[in-house]
Amino acid sequence: MNPSEKYEPVIGLEVHIQLLTKSKAYSSDPAEFGASPNTNVSVITLGHPGTLPRFNEKAAEFAVLLGLACKSEIRKENRFARKNYFYPDLPKGYQITQFDTPICTGGFIKIKIPVGAENLQPQQKKISITRIHLEEDAGKSIHDIDPFHTLVDLNRAGVPLLEMVSEPEIRSADEAYQYVSEVRKLVRYLGICDGNMEEGSLRCDANISVRIKGEKEFGKKVEVKNMNSIRNVHRAIEHEIKRQIEIIEAGETVHQDTRSFDAPTGTTFSMRSKEMAHDYRYFTEPDLPPLMVTEDFINGIRKKMPPLPEELFLKFTSQYSLSEYDADVITESKETALWFEELCAHTKNFKAAANFVIGPIKSWLNENGEEINSFPLRQKPVALLIALIDAGKISNTAAQSIFKEMISHPEENPEAIASRLNLIQESDTGMLNEYVKQAIAKYPDKVSEYKSGKVGLIGLFMGEVMKLSGGKADPKVASKLMKEELEK
Repeated sequence: MNPSEKYEPVIGLEVHIQLLTKSKAYSSDPAEFGASPNTNVSVITLGHPGTLPRFNEKAAEFAVLLGLACKSEIRKENRFARKNYFYPDLPKGYQITQFDTPICTGGFIKIKIPVGAENLQPQQKKISITRIHLEEDAGKSIHDIDPFHTLVDLNRAGVPLLEMVSEPEIRSADEAYQYVSEVRKLVRYLGICDGNMEEGSLRCDANISVRIKGEKEFGKKVEVKNMNSIRNVHRAIEHEIKRQIEIIEAGETVHQDTRSFDAPTGTTFSMRSKEMAHDYRYFTEPDLPPLMVTEDFINGIRKKMPPLPEELFLKFTSQYSLSEYDADVITESKETALWFEELCAHTKNFKAAANFVIGPIKSWLNENGEEINSFPLRQKPVALLIALIDAGKISNTAAQSIFKEMISHPEENPEAIASRLNLIQESDTGMLNEYVKQAIAKYPDKVSEYKSGKVGLIGLFMGEVMKLSGGKADPKVASKLMKEELEK
């Protein structure tokens, strides 16, 4: 038995969500990304004596929005606390956060777990949420510009965050990957965060331990930081599970510490021991009054809730009869899902609409590095192209050529392009009959084989018809005429 099969990982994730507000959590300083270092700061961000914070109401709106989406309980009376610790990128010497009154408690994130057999649908699992609380970000320490000094950029200091803490219900790196993917998708749908882990607007810390399967007690956990992509979250957890199992199997003890992930090597290394962690000395923030969240405030936000991924997924699979795969791909992006939904307002061939979005449209976007809102065609011309296929006026192959021409000439009608390119299918039975007879005449020996039961040979005859017609023969009409002629 493989030693790893005896153990069960226990994983809890802390996801830090940087909010898309224009200003910071407690000041009017800009919260934009990419400005020159230390330009988005003021005496309030720096915590100069005599300055007072003022809470950003938009951050509370975003917190309630996320809480409602996660089916969490929204706290009515919220207090803020000071989390005290010293670090060069924390200008005030403390972080304003929520300690014992998180704005959201409970709720869950649904993930899909792939199963072994290819024909089985993924299983759903709910990962419970412990809390979602408001806090401000710290600045950024930069270690790779000056070889002798650490540089500090305080632009990020004071930017509003939501920290979402899961229950330790995640049991594999795959589940963690799905969880972070779903959180990123959700915050993007809600419009509260761009979800860009590379820029640090979505960050994840993982608490990981292992235990013998069947045991109830948790093992010694370690916290892993510095994972700047969802793939690296997966890699770090995989490595840490393997490392802890090897330690236990060697008869040694896992030390409870905080570790960092080294992406080039795919390994973790210790930063500090948990036993040596700071006492943060939380106490109530004296300069901010309690934040009172009323039922009217919650209901107002509930009315403005955008459609969520799960809601659109259910609509696309039930009302539009799409496969779960198609619905998954389309709902991966809010903009794509809404673009597709608008396309379905102009056509009832939902499967064809999905094929266009997932196929040629997505390919064009990838090749040109664009998002779907920058796609040069609107939904109605694409629906007209689908209608031409459905009416048998053009083939699927011809549609690809017409589609490319439509992108270059978005003002031109698809049928006009088809006529200009001489791609309108030949459906005149008189002309098609001539092609059918010529195809049969070319292969007289195959006719008898067909009549003796080799019906697959009809593909040979149809190929000849398409060649004779220059690819313009209507396959449905030509196939019907071909069978009638062969069965005489």
